[in-house]
Amino acid sequence: MAESTQNNLDAVREKIAGVLVDRPQCFITHPAELLALKNLTPEELHAFAEQHGWRSVRRIGGRQIEFYNDVAVQSGQADRRTG
Repeated sequence: MAESTQNNLDAVREKIAGVLVDRPQCFITHPAELLALKNLTPEELHAFAEQHGWRSVRRIGGRQIEFYNDVAVQSGQADRRTG
């Protein structure tokens, strides 16, 4: 992955994490943010979300990607850390 793409993805990750601290969902609709996520395959997007304890959903023909805290993933991460 190109360095600029990774930097953009890191910025989007920070935004999502910040929003999900206060709200149950984060809607990504800004074209620059969507571009960073659209460069990922569906499998990579799923892995990206799961890695951070989130669930992702593509909506509106790809013009919006939603992220939610995923309790099942987060509890699995806690189990792996303690086990």
